[in-house]
Amino acid sequence: MKTTRLALLALLCLQQLCLGPAHSADPDTKLEAERLKQEMIFQSKDQRVLENYTIGRSLLEYADGLPPDFDTALANLGPKDRWMDIGAGQGRAILDYYTQDYDLRYPASQDRRGKKAQTVAISIEDRRTPLWHQTAARLEANQIRYLFDKRFRDYTLSELGKFQIITDLLGGFSYTENMSLLMERTLGFLEVNGTFYTLLQDVNSEAGSNPPYYANSPYLTQIESANKAEVKVCSWLKRISCVEVTCELNNRWKPPVEAYRIRKVCNEVSVPALTGTHFEAGTPPERRYSLDN
Repeated sequence: MKTTRLALLALLCLQQLCLGPAHSADPDTKLEAERLKQEMIFQSKDQRVLENYTIGRSLLEYADGLPPDFDTALANLGPKDRWMDIGAGQGRAILDYYTQDYDLRYPASQDRRGKKAQTVAISIEDRRTPLWHQTAARLEANQIRYLFDKRFRDYTLSELGKFQIITDLLGGFSYTENMSLLMERTLGFLEVNGTFYTLLQDVNSEAGSNPPYYANSPYLTQIESANKAEVKVCSWLKRISCVEVTCELNNRWKPPVEAYRIRKVCNEVSVPALTGTHFEAGTPPERRYSLDN
């Protein structure tokens, strides 16, 4: 609930007395304070914070939140294919992919594909558990990688390579200040005909059938045009060149999420630029953008 988010930020403020400037009338000072709060969430080891900033989502949760065909697309990956998970946290979804339980759920796909795909987990902080290290030790070299201590936008193509599937379940796409840059970089790492699966909490859906989840609060992510008209996130995604986009409201999650399937169909990708106009730290943060054109 909204009160839970506010309580979380109050806890972080108490932990760091240096956040006093957040009350300044200076917008730049306020923004820096919000960035500091957000960084504290990313780096926190406090269990009360981690209850809201979830770092251990299972692959079943991915299948429940992301578009319906994600499960099948992942099961059909072969040994020459690659899957990257942005904002992977502990990397539990990737670890689940390499378990016997996963193979038992998709026996036909396993027979068809042979060995499994290579995977890369991206995280701001190192959240690896002993299970990650155990799994990496029993797999072939470079079968599974975990990268951290760097923002996703700072990775190069030579470092990461290309992927058939990229996922982001309440990771970078939900937390970044610069959504257009993150989308541009993500699509740059996709092979043609590869797919990016992601979602956002508490946004005005394509159908416009869901009010803001938190009473007396705006949607968590909002975009407006130069003339102040609302631009839905789904509509913005569909303005990207060289992609096919589907958007689906999922009311099973609280707050509800809109799930996005973004398939890259050619290399001449152009992402409509967004300028951030508001950022308030949270899990995830509250963000507003202006569409540049």
